[in-house]
Amino acid sequence: MVDVQRTFTVSADKEKVRAFLRDFANATRWDPGTQSCVQSTPGPVTLGTKWDNTSKIAGISTELVYELTRDDPEHIVLTGTNKTATSVDDIRFEAEGPDITVVTYHAHVVFNGAAKLADPIVKLVFLRLADETEKQMTKTLEAL
Repeated sequence: MVDVQRTFTVSADKEKVRAFLRDFANATRWDPGTQSCVQSTPGPVTLGTKWDNTSKIAGISTELVYELTRDDPEHIVLTGTNKTATSVDDIRFEAEGPDITVVTYHAHVVFNGAAKLADPIVKLVFLRLADETEKQMTKTLEAL
């Protein structure tokens, strides 16, 4: 199991931050591991919207289907699944001012079957990746 969390402040309006992050197709812009992410359900983004995501971490590519499983004004959850893992991106937003938002990003990954054997190594990779994600997400959100 991997469990990492980062809380950071961005110079951007909370509603813009929320709208951008709840459309998981934007993960290619803020997640260093995401290579592609395409919405697979038609229509506007809403609870239940799904995306086909391809990520490459430590040289290993994986494909997950992500779904928007929580969609509140200050809290979204995107849950990705495949045969070997379940990945949950839990993101909270708090306005600290008109153009200041505190973002809490919590990534939780549970491996299934034989994939559990890689758990200790993957934890170390995800800790490093979390720092990169925080930097990239901050940069991207502040450019909105």
